[in-house]
Amino acid sequence: MVVTRFAPSPTGYLHIGGLRTALFSYLWAKNRGGKFLLRIEDTDKARNSEEATQAILKAFEWLGLEADGEITYQSQRDEIYAKYIKQLLDEGKAYKCYMSKEELTELRETQMAKKERTMYDGRYRDFDGTPPEGVAPVIRIKSPKTGEILVKDGVKGTISFQAEDILDDFIIARADGAPTYNFVVAIDDYLMGINEVIRGDDHLSNTPKQIVVYEALGFTIPAFYHVPMIHNSKGKKLSKRDGATDVMAYKEMGYTPQALLNFLVRLGWSHGDQEIFSFEEMCKLFNPKDINKSASIYNTEKLDWLNSHYIKNTSNDELAELLTPYDVDLTSDAKKDILLDALKERAKTLKELAELVKEILTTPTEYEAKAIKKAFKDNAFDVLNGYSEKLKTNEPKLSSDYHALMEEVVSEMEIGFGKIGMPLRVALLGKMGGPNIDVIMEVIGKEETLLRISQAITENS
Repeated sequence: MVVTRFAPSPTGYLHIGGLRTALFSYLWAKNRGGKFLLRIEDTDKARNSEEATQAILKAFEWLGLEADGEITYQSQRDEIYAKYIKQLLDEGKAYKCYMSKEELTELRETQMAKKERTMYDGRYRDFDGTPPEGVAPVIRIKSPKTGEILVKDGVKGTISFQAEDILDDFIIARADGAPTYNFVVAIDDYLMGINEVIRGDDHLSNTPKQIVVYEALGFTIPAFYHVPMIHNSKGKKLSKRDGATDVMAYKEMGYTPQALLNFLVRLGWSHGDQEIFSFEEMCKLFNPKDINKSASIYNTEKLDWLNSHYIKNTSNDELAELLTPYDVDLTSDAKKDILLDALKERAKTLKELAELVKEILTTPTEYEAKAIKKAFKDNAFDVLNGYSEKLKTNEPKLSSDYHALMEEVVSEMEIGFGKIGMPLRVALLGKMGGPNIDVIMEVIGKEETLLRISQAITENS
């Protein structure tokens, strides 16, 4: 059974790259009928944030990426880590290093002067003398000094690391007893039964060290898939300006969970030429072996296109619910269907759709200067007054009723349809754009239509 995990550090927001890693891990576990686990790596007590932890959990809830079983918190596992540190010390696979900060600084300066790679020189590796006073020791693991470490990677193939080039006896516990990242990751992955690790290739340099820990403890090494980074359109590291922002900011901007997940699954993975994937299809088709070896490019236009697709294909009842966080409540509005049908083809985001709804349901408080100049000229106010008189003596209900009255005015005043359409649109919305005028009038009703026409004439004549 495949068991994957996502293991964020709660020192900041969950960004788009992290979410993609979580999604890939989730999909692969579901594809194989396995488990997807969530681990909060909160051992850095100085930088951890409970707010960040809650933001991560909230993002997972919004996106529907539910973890299997209870969430694991590293901060609650100190006794476990201490047990394995003691085991390695007792077995002679780790040792106490009493090197002071001053000694370490001097060693690095000497190595730099000789243009050598800065690394610990192993001076306490086989130390059996009297420990120096006043130095709280760190714990270092005995790393291999020769040979190679092979990382069998499902994306990049087998990668060979020469031990003497990349490894020193790295620290597995600090002077205060706190365990280090590469040590606890290997222990937790093993104890949690993680047998396939999907993560960003910025972690590739950590993998040889983690393999050293696995082998020292006799643990089975998991399969690794290191996913190339997401770049901007210029091939550079993704920044906040490009989209590397808090995942929940995408909700605030009006993106749907389906669109965001569909967008992310295509960043570095493909299934033929297919672009639109349901969540069920993602789970059925995803395989990390099909992940591209090169970096993927973040494309906002693609995300907008996907989001507009999902908006258009979402039921009006569900859309009404999705719009409530944007101060639009259509859940019990009798005109919900005609309004949303008229607008959802025009919106790229839920926030944009909400603004379009508000424009129709709110009486204009100002009018665009260009629209006034173009629409309210010649006999425009006479036309509007003529239409108002038609409305007062009729009881239109449907958009077709309002349209028929417009046609009567056009015929009686012997004008082109644009002569009524343009000024009426500006009177209703305060601007030139928008859906069909007759639909707008059906939504807002006769009395509101008359009010807006009267106000437009009064304020602009």
